[in-house]
Amino acid sequence: MTTQYDYNRSSSGGGFFVFLLALVIGATALGVFVHNATSGPLGRVASLITGRTTTFDTSVPAVVEKIQRLSRLESVVYSLDTVVEGVHSSPIFPDLLAGDRILLIVHGQSIAGIDLAKLKPEDVRIDETGHGRSIHVTLPASEVFVTNLDNQHSRVYARSTGLLVPVDQNLESDTRAKAQDQLGKAALADGILDTARKNARATVTTLLYSLGFTQVDVV
Repeated sequence: MTTQYDYNRSSSGGGFFVFLLALVIGATALGVFVHNATSGPLGRVASLITGRTTTFDTSVPAVVEKIQRLSRLESVVYSLDTVVEGVHSSPIFPDLLAGDRILLIVHGQSIAGIDLAKLKPEDVRIDETGHGRSIHVTLPASEVFVTNLDNQHSRVYARSTGLLVPVDQNLESDTRAKAQDQLGKAALADGILDTARKNARATVTTLLYSLGFTQVDVV
């Protein structure tokens, strides 16, 4: 007497279980892909699979709101390292006796951009063309948001005081204020506002193309 096992039957049952598990995993993976693929080439593939289309509200109020969400768009940072001198002199005595002089090595930054919260509906024009929808946006004026000295990287390089006068406790703070003012003027002279506007235009242009406009003009 011999005992015979039906290996084919067991193998068939195991194969069905593996197939069912793979089907569940595949369906789960497909669901995750379709849920997360909302833009770009993957989004187009997901649209082909599901038949869905992605639409955006591109009316003027909606576009203005989307741009305003960028708020204070800081688009350029201007850094400067320089030496600034502060001097108090006497009209009568020489500096050796009554002068007070300080040299500061300062590091500072000016940050500029555009406050897009100031954008108004009349600054946006949307037109229908034969090739799609075009949009023209006039941005608010660029501005310097802040100019600050970095006190951790600024220091007194030299200080000399006349023999007949005490140290002026306000000279250093006055010189730092002078340095901050010079930094702001240097940033403006180097075209920080033009650069801020250029960078802001690029950011807003990218946003508008992502909304489906075929022609974008941002000035």
